[in-house]
Amino acid sequence: MNILVGLVPAALWGLMPLIAGKTGGRPINQLVGNTYGALIVAIVIALFKHPQLSGSAFFWCLLSGACWACGQLSQYWSFPEIGVSRAMPISTGAQLVGTSVVGVLFFGEWATGFDKTFGFFALILIIIGILLTTKTDKQDAQQGLDPAVLRRGTSVLLLGTIGYVGFSALPQIPVVDGWSAFFPQAIGMVLASIVISFFYRDKNEPNPLVDRKSFANILVGIDFGIATAVYMYSTKVNGIATGFTLSQMSVIVSTLSGILLLGEKKSKKGLIYVTLGLIIVVIGGIITGSLGK
Repeated sequence: MNILVGLVPAALWGLMPLIAGKTGGRPINQLVGNTYGALIVAIVIALFKHPQLSGSAFFWCLLSGACWACGQLSQYWSFPEIGVSRAMPISTGAQLVGTSVVGVLFFGEWATGFDKTFGFFALILIIIGILLTTKTDKQDAQQGLDPAVLRRGTSVLLLGTIGYVGFSALPQIPVVDGWSAFFPQAIGMVLASIVISFFYRDKNEPNPLVDRKSFANILVGIDFGIATAVYMYSTKVNGIATGFTLSQMSVIVSTLSGILLLGEKKSKKGLIYVTLGLIIVVIGGIITGSLGK
């Protein structure tokens, strides 16, 4: 039963790109709606958990939420450019590499020689997996995938990884548990999306802060918030390593939903590259999740 609990966040996080794709709107609509929904869930959690944070801890958590918003925008921007089935393995793999490196350099993770050896082996696997998911052939180009667009989309995702790494790392500075961190993080997400929305203002488009398309994407944020809450519970009943490892299955859900439900076309070779790269990224993620913290 606990393993099934651990798979719930993977399913919910994996469905986020599908829900956003079906709901529609510009990337800023998807981001704003996502942060609104996350804040709703965070408020409910706060009412039950009553988080008590110092001013410094609140600030670091709020800043981490703002970082997440920047990272999430990179995903929403990349989906129509290169497709969910390419974007998610790249983004997930880059996050695994980034958070692992920061954890080792700044927070003393992978303390033993064994952990470092297998950890860096896992990072090499993940990088190989990312490279495979970005590999194209002539049939991909004929189906409309411009290699220049793929390079641009990959670059944006890698840049957005900085935001995701900040989201994971900053709450570790004051050492705040996930339940306590989520409410200020959600506030930071909303504030960042408000600031970002000013750069998306278009006289021919509704204000994204009050646009119905943004409100429709609140469903994505509620999905994200519930997944986050279940993940925190999963790490309690399954342990951090197992809970984290199970959550990495989300990239399988999102990639398959992009191909099967969003109708993203792949050449035969392209499908092989993405599938193989996805498997390697997941294996690397499982290894990093099993190592000492």
